[in-house]
Amino acid sequence: MAYRVKAAVFYRPHEPLAVEELELEAPRQGEVLVRVAACGVCHSDLHFMEGLVPIASPSVLGHEAAGVVEAVGHGVESVRPGDHVVLSFIPACGRCPYCAVGRPNLCTVANRAMSRGTMLDGTPRFAKEGRPVYQMGAIGGFATRTVVPEAGCVKIREDMPLDRAALLGCGVMTGVGAAINTARVQAGSDVAVVGCGGVGLNVVQGAALAGAGRIIAVDVLPHKLELARQFGATHAVDASREDPVAAVRQIAAGGVDYAFEVIGRPETIRQAFDMTRRGGLTVVVGVAPAGAEVSLPAGAFLTEKTITGSAYGGARMSVDVPRLVELYLAGRLKLDQLISRRYPLEGINDAFDALRRGEVARSIVAM
Repeated sequence: MAYRVKAAVFYRPHEPLAVEELELEAPRQGEVLVRVAACGVCHSDLHFMEGLVPIASPSVLGHEAAGVVEAVGHGVESVRPGDHVVLSFIPACGRCPYCAVGRPNLCTVANRAMSRGTMLDGTPRFAKEGRPVYQMGAIGGFATRTVVPEAGCVKIREDMPLDRAALLGCGVMTGVGAAINTARVQAGSDVAVVGCGGVGLNVVQGAALAGAGRIIAVDVLPHKLELARQFGATHAVDASREDPVAAVRQIAAGGVDYAFEVIGRPETIRQAFDMTRRGGLTVVVGVAPAGAEVSLPAGAFLTEKTITGSAYGGARMSVDVPRLVELYLAGRLKLDQLISRRYPLEGINDAFDALRRGEVARSIVAM
């Protein structure tokens, strides 16, 4: 059995996505058919569209999605039709060495599937006129329906609005998780966040949730700095007007305990490292272009400064997503304020244009 769905398809870098009809195969064993309610428009998608990071093509992009289960394949036990779910673009296998030690965000099987644009068995479920169409992160969320692995579905409360829940699938989890899971920000500490887009704002609010003292937002766009204050930043540095490293080190004498880079550029990674005080931690969250390299002063390591990456916010999705839902419903996690604009699927290229111009924190494509 195959379903007819509408989807936004990536064919080549520097070209608009094509909104067209595709065939969608029914779920196989261990897979789930989901009616997508909403999907966030993320910078990671834009990296593929601009050719900065390679991806299989043609491909249905979109990896920050939530929806309702419509059907399940043989053997699926954790969800059933009618359940509301957030989709995970790293559907951890549960068996590889990383899953075995409790680091499912680094799952080798899921990351291999993500790099190929397939399901965990190495094949996609979308097709056009019989030819395969790949799906980003074993999701392909810019579609009215999709098929995902059971491990890529996290059941949530039905009173959680699905358009807000979609944001938990990437931007919120990546940002909040970088602060809480990866860095384990300590109460009263000093934090700098370089880049205050959708993910950076969530690093800010993750640091605020952890009880950080000073939270210094760094960006070149004043409206993003103002947004950062709404999410918990105590100070703002306009990097278009002043040296951000000097400014941060003046606000937090000697530098910050934790610096987060949420852009993905070698020069801003270096800035974040230089903002970090002796014994501090620099966390790289941004996705850098393929092949990019960073140069760091070797002598700095004698001060016990540390630099690390954060993949998917160190997420354990089955645990962390329900917790974030509870925080939102308790009024402690800001999601409504993240959504700058909503677009229909047919307006997806307008949504990416707004993202390129830096006009939005997050846009939502509502199906």
